[in-house]
This record gives sequence, structure tokens and C-alpha cells, in this order.
Amino acid sequence: MKLLDGKVALVTGGSRGIGAAIVKRFAEQGANVAFTYRSSAEQANALAESLSTDGVTVKAYQSDASSFEASEQLVKEVLADFSKVDILVNNAGITRDTLMLRMTEQQWDDVIQTNLKSIFNLTKHLVRPMMKNRGGSIINMSSIVGMTGNAGQANYAASKAGIFGFTKSIAKEMGSRNIRCNAIAPGFIETDMTDALDDKTKESYLNNIPLKRLGRAEEVADVCVFLGSDLSNYVSGQTISVCGALNT
Repeated sequence: MKLLDGKVALVTGGSRGIGAAIVKRFAEQGANVAFTYRSSAEQANALAESLSTDGVTVKAYQSDASSFEASEQLVKEVLADFSKVDILVNNAGITRDTLMLRMTEQQWDDVIQTNLKSIFNLTKHLVRPMMKNRGGSIINMSSIVGMTGNAGQANYAASKAGIFGFTKSIAKEMGSRNIRCNAIAPGFIETDMTDALDDKTKESYLNNIPLKRLGRAEEVADVCVFLGSDLSNYVSGQTISVCGALNT
């Protein structure tokens, strides 16, 4: 028996990077998966088609998680297609990195809207259906930058730090309804963004990571599988760092 057999998951920002790895791992573990994308329709639909096999249904939805109204419509569509959602992974996120002296109001607002408000939007629209379903697991994607801060990322760090307080609060509010809420804080993970870094910058990162390598998106996805499965039934209100001991 697979760890997520019979479960339905909704993953925001699931067409690439960590999000795509989560979608793949969930499907491999038997979950039916709905995931969102903003613009890369061809890539998203190809991913969905490649994973919709062996009794598992994977479907892509174009939606903007930062929009309250779009998130409400998304939840309606997913519930119509899948009947329920057992696992919500709030993964959608962006960066607009620059020093505070140069940061514009728009760069601040864009990051907070996408990274933090999106988590409110999806959680708000799904907690009632989860209550009716008598349980659920909400997984919020944060970052170790939310714990440590980082020069040039005040907007990103603030958005990711806010996720910690939100996660703990929802865990306390919804625990009596058998709804769990946890956060994951990835460190430096191999993605399109890290691929673009020069060798000197990569080396400086590796020098600070005790495991002496970047993490893989699949390793973040594996923690999501744990938090979405019944193996973590007594885990709620927690933040799990996936960072190679960078932040201990």
C-alpha cells in the first residue's frame, strides 16, 4: 500500500521546481493531485498527462494563488472534479530581490501578496471543506531565510517568516477538527535559480552547509509526503527545516 492511497492533494505552484517534485512524489505515492500554474500551460499539462496513470488522476489548473477570488474559484473547481481535498500544499512563491535602499513598494507588495496572502487565500477556502471531511493536512512552504534573514531579501524573508506564525495559529485553531498544519523551511535547493548562480557563489553556499551539497527538490517533496500521510497524524504546528544542517 502506498502512503497516500485514497487521498486528494492540491498543490499551488506545481508546474516546476519544488512544486513539480511534490506533485510527482504525491502521484507516485497514490494520491490524486490537482496543481496550479500561472502561465506555463504546455509544461503544466504535459506534467499532468505524464503522471495520470495506474489509477492516479493528476490535473493542472491555471490560477493565481495571490487572488482571493481566483483561489475561491479554484477550490470550487477542484472539489467538483475530485469531491474532496485531504492535503493542501501552499507552495506558490516568488522573489523580487534587491537591497532595501532600492526596493520599491511594488516589489514589497508583490512578494507579500504571492508568498503570504496566497496561503491565507487557499487555507481560508479549504478549511470548511476539510472540516466537513473530518480532517486534513495543510503544508506551508516557507524558507530558512524566514528564520535567518538575508541581505537583499527583506521582502522575501518577511513573507516567509509570517508563514511560521500563520502555521502555528491554524494548527491551534483547527486541531480539534482533526486538521493539521505544518511548515517546511527549505535551505539551498537545486532549482533553476541556483543553476544560474556562478561557481564562486555556489562554493560560498556549500562552505556553510555541513552536508556539503545543495538539497534536491525531491528531498523537500519527501517531507511533504510524510506530512501529508498518516505517518504524521500527531505532528502539527511544526516547522521542519530541509537544509543539510545549515540552520541548526
